[in-house]
Amino acid sequence: METLVETELCFPQLLNSSCVKTVRPHFETMMTYILLFSISLLTAFLNLLVIISISHFKQLKTPTNLLILSLAVSDFFVGTLMLFQIMLIEGCWYIGDLMCTLYQYLDYIISSVSVGNMVLICIDRYVAICDPMHYSIKVTQKRIQVCICLCWSCSVIFQSLILKDVLEQPGRYNSCFGECVFVINYIAGIADLIFSFILPIAVILVLYMRVFVVAVSQARAMRSHITTVTVQGSVKVTAKKSEIKAARTLGVVVVVFLLCLCPYYCVALTGQDNFMNASSAASVLCLYSFHSCLNPVIYASFYPWFRKSIKNILTLKILQPDSCEANIL
Repeated sequence: METLVETELCFPQLLNSSCVKTVRPHFETMMTYILLFSISLLTAFLNLLVIISISHFKQLKTPTNLLILSLAVSDFFVGTLMLFQIMLIEGCWYIGDLMCTLYQYLDYIISSVSVGNMVLICIDRYVAICDPMHYSIKVTQKRIQVCICLCWSCSVIFQSLILKDVLEQPGRYNSCFGECVFVINYIAGIADLIFSFILPIAVILVLYMRVFVVAVSQARAMRSHITTVTVQGSVKVTAKKSEIKAARTLGVVVVVFLLCLCPYYCVALTGQDNFMNASSAASVLCLYSFHSCLNPVIYASFYPWFRKSIKNILTLKILQPDSCEANIL
């Protein structure tokens, strides 16, 4: 009798079929709520700034910025979907099996699109630095738009196949009312691991290492052609700073990508046919989604136009007539 009093159910009116809430200390629960909510708002806000900037100012509508815009749109939706993860803190899902399936489906698609956009940005930067003479010919707005459409379309098709069983019968793996199970099928998990993690990270590492090598070799070439002692001293400093900045930027991109995505795919790989419980899923997916919060900082904040556009947005200058023609670059 004492056990029944201490047990908290997701749906108390369904004594025999309701899931049991995850009991945690009140302080821990509140801090988790605040953390998830803060990350969600920050992710949505930062990516919304990028979306408004590129969409509003005509100078920013370049092929490269279209990729950043696509990335920001996918990451914005990741931030909004994180609000649903708050319900999983206590292990209860209150809005039905259909919404649970829809949430999982959209979350997988948007996360996949975000990673795909990162790869496209890497390819764009690789061509820009390693083959600058042919960049304007190889990278056009039309080609970028086609690549973005393919990225979104392929993500929808791929994740539809990964979650085929869940989409056909929502809630089929739930053992009680109030459960929103994240199914990790071994074959589907391996496919997702390869195409959503191993291949993208391999492409990113190879391209960024190539870009880094080219940047360092160019800096050394500049240094070797210096003949004037005075100029040589200043260029050495500049070249050295260039090498350090390139190494730091590339290191941050790769390390953050690995730290945020590795835990999820490690669970997906080792879990095989087992299920992740709700609280574990919430924690892992939170870290996975947090990368979308860092994307605007890593990719957009390094551009001077981003700081200028933020200033215009926050000061409401974008509401003035012809503000879209403003000189942002």
